[in-house]
Amino acid sequence: MRKLRRNPFGETPRMRRRRHTLLTLVGTLTMVALALVGAVVFVLPRMETHAAAAAPNPNCTLIVPDQPLTANGLATPYKLTATDGANGPCNEANANQSAFVQGVIYDPTSGQFSVYNPLVIDRGTQPAVMPTVPNLPAGAIVGIWFGFNGTDLTLRGAQGDSLANANCVNGLDQSVFGQFAYCNAHTFFAAANQGIVAHRVHVPALQTARDGKPCLTVRDFGLVDQDQSDNVQTQYLATANGQTAQFSAANQAQLQNATTIANPSDNALLTRFVDPALGCQPWQAPSLTDNNTPVSALPLDEIQASFDQNAPIALVPLTDPMTLVANGNNNTQSRTKTNLYRQGTDQILAVNDQQASGTTYCVNLLKTGMPRLQLDKPLTIVATTPDAAMANSLFTFLAMRFQTSYNMLNCPQLLNIPNPVTTQTNNNGVVISATFNMQATTMPMPVPAVGPDCNINGTVLAGCTGTTTINGVTCSFAYDVNNHLVNINCPAKQ
Repeated sequence: MRKLRRNPFGETPRMRRRRHTLLTLVGTLTMVALALVGAVVFVLPRMETHAAAAAPNPNCTLIVPDQPLTANGLATPYKLTATDGANGPCNEANANQSAFVQGVIYDPTSGQFSVYNPLVIDRGTQPAVMPTVPNLPAGAIVGIWFGFNGTDLTLRGAQGDSLANANCVNGLDQSVFGQFAYCNAHTFFAAANQGIVAHRVHVPALQTARDGKPCLTVRDFGLVDQDQSDNVQTQYLATANGQTAQFSAANQAQLQNATTIANPSDNALLTRFVDPALGCQPWQAPSLTDNNTPVSALPLDEIQASFDQNAPIALVPLTDPMTLVANGNNNTQSRTKTNLYRQGTDQILAVNDQQASGTTYCVNLLKTGMPRLQLDKPLTIVATTPDAAMANSLFTFLAMRFQTSYNMLNCPQLLNIPNPVTTQTNNNGVVISATFNMQATTMPMPVPAVGPDCNINGTVLAGCTGTTTINGVTCSFAYDVNNHLVNINCPAKQ
């Protein structure tokens, strides 16, 4: 069993019993401070060489408050505790165990979004600053997403029916996703998509990047890794005594010696590093916890990607480690679990295994993703690295991340093409240079599968379709050849 570290910003390698992990590097977890834009500091886990006994408990449980989709529920702190106390405690201020909650509010009347990030505290403690109850618009629809810096995060309701009432999804039965979960995402996205069709929601068009190409989204093969759309962009403040508070300018002023802890993700990699390097601006919404300061959020990233991303579109494949199901000493691909994950990120559900093919994902990663990384090298090689302990520039970080993803998605075997990325490290193990074998993109490889056409109201559309229930009515969603939403048909309720 290999012991692996968690690679920040979208790589989610984790030591997992009977499950694939995502990095081939060895070590336990520790904390490292990384200076970011605006003097904000992330505390990120990175590889260390301490003995396994010193590693913190990687599996924690998050107690979800009753009625979490209400204003009072959003302001009620979530409580972190160990899933199995025999393995040690779980402490929110320990960046290797930190759990994060991101709440996004949609107003179906105005079509506007806002963000409220509920606080996580240790069970049995009090917040460093008590959260303020937000003022939600009438008829607001709330979605909640979770991220975790450890291995397996399990949700548990404060009341027996708390999770079911909030439509929370932690995985498939007892097989959790790992670092990801959500509540009410299906209803949230259905309402937001209805708002798009009704022209109440205005999704920003992708800008043109400095490389002359469209700006990247969380579904662009130039950005994704094997665990795409995992984790959230939430930040908290942690005091020296282990208490936590919501991230805001007011709380920073009150807790001047507090450290900012965060949950790095594909989303944070995009909005805080790649977008600035390419001259792009992410879609943001006002933060109700920070005096309406504009912030990025996972569901906004997903909606924009669903609306703007051109083919080929990266959708969670069957080979994503978070969607595998343990089967004895092996892992089994599960379309059901993969679709549950996709549902939480507003992705088209796969109606057959071809539409979630790991082989297809590898083809597009190689033929589309790697050329974009090569194209953007002049811009990213002079950009700030997300983790100086791993790579010395944004370019070398992305190259290392691609190299790892290609291996851990089993692409060398699926495509019969060796890893096309070669990296070089210094004496400290930091990646300092990388080269791409671009000839690999021209080698024979499987032809990506094309999804079936859809017939909506007598019109045949290339792409895929799905249904959802909105206000008790079953509505059909139709997409064009580029998987852009083109129609929502909701027949009159009888």
